[in-house]
Amino acid sequence: MRVALITVGDEILAGDITDTNAAWLASTLAERGAAVERMVTVPDVRETIAETVGDLASDFDAVVVTGGLGPTHDDVTLDGVAAAFDREIVDSEQVRAYLDSEGYRSYANRGERATMFPKGARLLENEVGVAPGAVVENVYVFPGVPAEMQAMFDAVADEFEGERRHTEYVHADEPESRLVERFETLQREFEVAVGSYPGDGVKVKIQGTDPEEVEAAREWLEARVR
Repeated sequence: MRVALITVGDEILAGDITDTNAAWLASTLAERGAAVERMVTVPDVRETIAETVGDLASDFDAVVVTGGLGPTHDDVTLDGVAAAFDREIVDSEQVRAYLDSEGYRSYANRGERATMFPKGARLLENEVGVAPGAVVENVYVFPGVPAEMQAMFDAVADEFEGERRHTEYVHADEPESRLVERFETLQREFEVAVGSYPGDGVKVKIQGTDPEEVEAAREWLEARVR
């Protein structure tokens, strides 16, 4: 399963807040076998959100959007997602009923925006916060607050499945440039992907779908580095 992530927020682009949501989602989706192949950050602009969502939804199996849910003037994510699919954004009785049932009537009364929702979208309950999320076709819209986003993702996690990959790591106290030939041989000998990350030495990531193959590749490389 191929997935794209979109983070919405002027505060992310300004550097006021660090986007931890994308990293958490990428790691969690990888554990489920889904491959995150694109990460994009966009401003709180309806037209930009609509264009980005529309482009990625046609290219990926699923798109996950975080941020910009709520009743304030700059919470325009749902407007943008609705526009991407030429759907109306309407004052939703479904959302109002949900908020009432959860004891959030005062939130629902914070002006019309609090209950605006893409027509025909599936509502995702917010078990940690207030503003609900949505699913519109293959696009999942979650809150930007990390705890709320994570709880909402967990509720639909089974909808993100792929061929699970197994990972092993090897640490090498050699320059990365000296390891290239061994990496090439490793990939010829084993059905694995190899990534290397310089830092305090080189951290080598070995990944594949067969755990025995990955373990054998780890042992092979570990015996050939210092």
